[in-house]
Amino acid sequence: MKKTDVVAALAALAQDNRLDVFRLLVQAGPEGMSAGTVSTALDLAPNTLTFHFDRLRTAGLVTVRRDGRSMIYAAQFDTMNSLLGFLTENCCGGAQCAPAVECKPARKRAKVPA
Repeated sequence: MKKTDVVAALAALAQDNRLDVFRLLVQAGPEGMSAGTVSTALDLAPNTLTFHFDRLRTAGLVTVRRDGRSMIYAAQFDTMNSLLGFLTENCCGGAQCAPAVECKPARKRAKVPA
């Protein structure tokens, strides 16, 4: 993966909503999810979501296909794996890496009253 592609992918993921969208699409697997389902799951307005999808598509992290009246978005696993490979290339200087520290489960964000 070229450094310019890495920078574009990281820039696209460096925003809360886009990161949430991408993680949701990764969880959905190769079949992807409709834009409406993503909108409902993340409580994002459709016009806002369209903007975020466009940024992720431009960075090569998601694809879109039409299925009837629905737009189905899916994570680009090849790009994701290339990005991870680039970031972990030569990890630990060739020495065996230390085992990963077990993380606590993520806490759900509390909704702030309007």
